Amino acid sequence: MSFSFTHTLSGFFVGILVGLTGVGGGSLMTPLLILLFGIHPSTAVGSDLLYAATTKAVGTSVHGFRGSVDWRIVGRLAAGSAPMTVLTILACAFFGVTHTNSHFLNDALGVVLVITACFVIFQSQVTRLFSSTLGEIGERQRLLFTVLTGAVLGVMVTLTSVGAGAIGVTALIVLYPKLQPARIVGSDIAHAVPLTLLAGAGHWWLGDVNFDLVGTLLLGSIPGVILGSLWSTKMPDRALRVALAAVLLVVGFRMVG
Repeated sequence: MSFSFTHTLSGFFVGILVGLTGVGGGSLMTPLLILLFGIHPSTAVGSDLLYAATTKAVGTSVHGFRGSVDWRIVGRLAAGSAPMTVLTILACAFFGVTHTNSHFLNDALGVVLVITACFVIFQSQVTRLFSSTLGEIGERQRLLFTVLTGAVLGVMVTLTSVGAGAIGVTALIVLYPKLQPARIVGSDIAHAVPLTLLAGAGHWWLGDVNFDLVGTLLLGSIPGVILGSLWSTKMPDRALRVALAAVLLVVGFRMVG
């Protein structure tokens, strides 16, 4: 695949969204690759995972330098996501999901996009609902729920490359209500690095990665995520989240359809 300016431009704008909100890596890039650029679903998922790993590593370095990453939370999430990622990759290899079942991948991606959109737009309502249901939870319960959240994200992200952003951020807001929003986003982005790197390595083992495509996306996404991360504590993101949710809903229903 030769250099494509449109791939690089897409990477730039998605990188900005990732830096600003923690959402947008898989949620937008994977459907863009499938619907707009005609990339096979399995290749789109695998390539996007390695693209997201590098992009979010840059975002993590910016957030880490500014002190907006809680590494304890990152470790708890990774304790759940890492083993489930490995198990999901092995299941994909055993059942031949990635190469022979593109319709399944499209449907799974569409469903996760719609779920992600709901979490984006109704984040405050979901947070209040679960906070009132769970009440004041103890530290041991908080640890358990954080690990379980990581496990769920491991399966979702490995199959579709979607979910680490909106769903992860919402779960962290519920579980850690006293944590500053910038640290929520920073911690979620930091956890996405080992998750997407491990899942991406698994898809590379399955033969689902196009490194030329990853490179052209990164040319745009690296400066984009740096800008977004620097702006994350200065910009109100309500309007941005509404617009992002609307796009995710449209794309999600298009993928299922």
